[in-house]
Amino acid sequence: MTDTQETEEQSSAKELHLGWALVLISVAQLMVVLDASIANIALPFIGNDLNIDDANLTWIVTGYALAFGGLLLLGGRLGDLYGRRRVFMIGLAVFAVASFVGGFAQNEAMLLSSRGLQGLGAALASPAALALITTTFPAGPARNRAFAVYAAMSGAGAAVGLILGGWLTGLDPILGLEGWRLTFLINVPIGLTAAFLAPRFLHESESHPGELDVPGAITGTFGLLGLVYGFSRAGEEAHGWGDTWTIASLAAGVALLAAFAFIESRVAHPLLPVRVFANRTRATSFLVMALVPAAMFAMFYFLSLFIQLVVGYSPLHTGFAFLPFSVGIVFGAGLSSTLINRIDPRFIAGTGTLMAAAALFGFSRLEVPTSTEALLAIGNGSFLGDGVNYWTSIFPFIMLMSVGMGAVFVPLTLTAVHHLRAEDSGIGSGVLNTMQQVGGALGLAILGTVSLHYADGTKTALARDLVAQGVPADAAGGLAFIGSFTEGATAAFLVGAVLISIGSAAIWLFLNVKHEELATDGPEGGAPVHVG
Repeated sequence: MTDTQETEEQSSAKELHLGWALVLISVAQLMVVLDASIANIALPFIGNDLNIDDANLTWIVTGYALAFGGLLLLGGRLGDLYGRRRVFMIGLAVFAVASFVGGFAQNEAMLLSSRGLQGLGAALASPAALALITTTFPAGPARNRAFAVYAAMSGAGAAVGLILGGWLTGLDPILGLEGWRLTFLINVPIGLTAAFLAPRFLHESESHPGELDVPGAITGTFGLLGLVYGFSRAGEEAHGWGDTWTIASLAAGVALLAAFAFIESRVAHPLLPVRVFANRTRATSFLVMALVPAAMFAMFYFLSLFIQLVVGYSPLHTGFAFLPFSVGIVFGAGLSSTLINRIDPRFIAGTGTLMAAAALFGFSRLEVPTSTEALLAIGNGSFLGDGVNYWTSIFPFIMLMSVGMGAVFVPLTLTAVHHLRAEDSGIGSGVLNTMQQVGGALGLAILGTVSLHYADGTKTALARDLVAQGVPADAAGGLAFIGSFTEGATAAFLVGAVLISIGSAAIWLFLNVKHEELATDGPEGGAPVHVG
């Protein structure tokens, strides 16, 4: 065998190794992201089977988001200190076990506990997954492609969750298991297989045991929990911003995070080193990655309700209505990973945010008739959105939004972790994920408040008119809600467009890293180093 042939075989084997590493990381990321939405469609079925009332039913979603968002910083730092592959495997195993418990849950307490445990597993696995890309793939085209796949999985996860949740929930019982249980159990073989294969394809990072900042971990974790819970509660119609527990939770969250900042400035080995934010480009990336999901998650929420309540799609049909989003974000991520080798990230991410803002503005122009005659016709099987054409009024903006998101996530994920010290890549990934989770919770709270504000006046007037025509008060309230929903949703879309426009302005003004710099490793100002 010639030296050239041997070199080619080694190169081919290395590429195959990296390919399988990326498959493992991507599958794990897709699993933890889609689990935030996969149970949404199953909620009514879960409530009926386990006798969970509507007020507690929302905790199936909120409990996961709380644990996931609140523990991300800690999960990222644990990967830095005790080995990212080890923490990644533990996170996947915890997630799989929790999914098994949730799939066989016999009561409310058992299910809600499993969701919190799933959030813990996700908080351990997700930042470790992103950090493993940074330390496994060499800087340049290989890492850019890997980040493109990671970003596509992160962005497409919510849409895939809606489709998968709708399909599984609609299945007839299999081996005596209702369809909603399969939305949890499907994670078990995936998570355990990925954890089992991780040592074969992923290198372990250095560990630094004994350096865990316990006071910082406690104040930072509970501070984030307070913020995420407060924002989530503020976004619920039953509570809102004036609710005592909303205010108390937000105040406690802010106070604990202030204590966290004080502690971090004085300990030798902080949970969140200040140097992570010292780079202007990195700080801008974190900010924008909070604003963009704030608008994107709200888009999924309001548009999915609009498609079901107003246009009249079934849950599964609604899930498939979002399928183009998954296709578009994969295309946008792939395109941006190619362009990033030749074009500065500012231009790619800036253009992507402008596309997303234009898409949300397009959604804000949706209109349906809200006359009492149109509302009364709902009782005869019609829908207010019967005249809304999916292919002309919704599909173009879903595609514009998704391609734009792909163009945002790849360059900003790269710039958010670029030039971080090797020992900080886990916490950097944790900060990025935390910004997305907190931004999403804040976005839903703000845009939910905007929606309620604009819908309430219309809802009251419509209900009054319907009662005057002899419709019972309860039925009139339900019809008036459907009639007023579009006005509230379109106002939320418009504010979402403003949020993304603010993020776009930040990118154009402050994201100043050059594309040539993304092909180098190592901390800023240091010699380029390839890790792993």
